Amino acid sequence: MNRPDGVVRYGSHPDQRVELHDPAEGSQPRGVALVVHGGYWRERFTLALMRPLAADLVARGWAVANVEYRRGASGPWPAPDDDVRAAAAAVAASAWRWSWGGPLVGIGHSVGGQLVLLASGELDSAVALAPVTDAGRAWAEGLGDGAAAEFFGAGPTELPGAYAEASPIRRLPPGCPVLAVHGDADDRVPLAHSLDYVRAASGAGGSPVGLLEVPGLTHLGAIDPAAPHWEATVGWMAGAAVVR
Repeated sequence: MNRPDGVVRYGSHPDQRVELHDPAEGSQPRGVALVVHGGYWRERFTLALMRPLAADLVARGWAVANVEYRRGASGPWPAPDDDVRAAAAAVAASAWRWSWGGPLVGIGHSVGGQLVLLASGELDSAVALAPVTDAGRAWAEGLGDGAAAEFFGAGPTELPGAYAEASPIRRLPPGCPVLAVHGDADDRVPLAHSLDYVRAASGAGGSPVGLLEVPGLTHLGAIDPAAPHWEATVGWMAGAAVVR
């Protein structure tokens, strides 16, 4: 993807920034897509992961805000959560300067999906692609090669508050309509995590929560705009949100 059209900084740390991309020149955007990358809270994974999706959304007429946030050693919990909430608020506040209208839709992958779900109160709708929905379960199952133990530094017995705060399944109902998208071939975050989240969220009332279960889709395939789930996902985005 080409260089961003602009950058919004929402804090003093170098990673507290958002890359902004305009849709085609002269067109009114369909909305603003706030995209949040995954990588199991590790610093080596960056917003570059989301650039292919960002380019696809721009071509479809969406404005895109690609979020970077503190993680790893530079951003212990709750820094990632605080940052994505602050980024969403900063993008919403600056949208008028860019003449961006329409809904603010969060799209997060893996722990980016976790962070988008936790920030759902700042959004008009949210798409969670193969999301981490239960940090304690991620620790118990050793997901991401022990990523939760590495990032939090201890388990949920020692840090019950942090694990509860980091778990969307413990923070229900979400603050906006949600679509979870998950493949049955995902070996990084098992499909069962989204199944259980959607079941619990649907029972909690509030905004509607749906699941798109995709046969054969892998974890990284969830951020491939050429994969079979993407057309249905952007279709849902276009129709789900009511601008608040």
